[in-house]
Amino acid sequence: MLSVKSLNTEYLSKGGAPVRAAQNVTFSVPEGKLFTLLGPSGCGKTTTLRSIAGLERPTSGEIQAGGQVVYSSGRNIFIAPNRRNFGMVFQSYAIWPHMNVFQNVAFPLEVRRQKPPAREIKDRVMRVLHAVALDHLADREATKLSGGQQQRLALARALVMEPKLLLLDEPLSNLDAKLREKMRFELKRIQRELGLTTIYVTHDQSEALALSHEIAVMSEGQIVQIGSPRDIYERPRTRFVADFIGSTNFIDGVVIGMDPAGSGHWRVRTPIGELRTQGDDSLQQGMSVSLSVRPEDIHLSEGVPAASRDNVLQAIVDQKVFLGEYIDFKVKVGEAELLARAHPSLETPIGDPIHIRVDPEKCIAIPGSTSPASASPGNSTSLEAA
Repeated sequence: MLSVKSLNTEYLSKGGAPVRAAQNVTFSVPEGKLFTLLGPSGCGKTTTLRSIAGLERPTSGEIQAGGQVVYSSGRNIFIAPNRRNFGMVFQSYAIWPHMNVFQNVAFPLEVRRQKPPAREIKDRVMRVLHAVALDHLADREATKLSGGQQQRLALARALVMEPKLLLLDEPLSNLDAKLREKMRFELKRIQRELGLTTIYVTHDQSEALALSHEIAVMSEGQIVQIGSPRDIYERPRTRFVADFIGSTNFIDGVVIGMDPAGSGHWRVRTPIGELRTQGDDSLQQGMSVSLSVRPEDIHLSEGVPAASRDNVLQAIVDQKVFLGEYIDFKVKVGEAELLARAHPSLETPIGDPIHIRVDPEKCIAIPGSTSPASASPGNSTSLEAA
């Protein structure tokens, strides 16, 4: 439905030097899917969204939506934003304070060059208000709505135009944590029930994982990985992606070679011992790698695990934090420290020995061992290979 090819967008900084905000951005979104552009501040995700909307004029590339080319540098095409029939919701909802809920949603239809009949306007407004669960508040003053209701009102105002593409620029960033979590479910419900093709921009990893059919992780104006939420989380291709999405442990090592058992795993020498890992065909013997292991994939037990002795190491409990539904443990393996997540029933005291097992299926070998230049890590540990 949406196709973005080799998109480049530049602008001049205050000093006059060109800033390459989007560099060779290429992706496609099938009809009815929610696609997220995810990355830290300044990575180019909002510039890419604004380029799709027509609010920025790219330097080069092509954008096609629903079979219509809305921008092409090669063919000198640039369709104005108001003629693209895209709906957009910004961080600021821009609710009209002097209008009630119904009037706010009806406004885009009222000012159209070809204004629909009054009956059609009413039907369309009430239909989208019902979709966002605000139909019972149609006569309420917009300023009397809660933050979550105002967010849904802004969404209804975008939907009433029946856009072929919905663009959302961090629409939940102004809400508190609990309301933001609730609105994730609401957004997902609305998007799937209406079958809207949606581009969603956020720096919040949890939002991206919860809402998306597919995610593009961006850094310094470029897409560094595209995949499903599970692929992005469980199979990061770069250290930046592993570090930016959630919490992880990094263990630097050197590839020994393929596992002789023929399991498809690799053997990697690390400061905490030799480990079996997952890796792609780009790995080679002697290559430096970073192993990424999520805290929940480091299994703790007071006794030696009976199921397997692969990737089993002895450690000492150094710190632990009770967080209700789980406990975060920091354990020491020699001089190394790893973060592990366990059920609250594990009550091993600080200072006591404990066994850890690193799941080979979830231990991901990433070529190179250079720390990411710009990420927002949760709890990460980086250990250099001996």
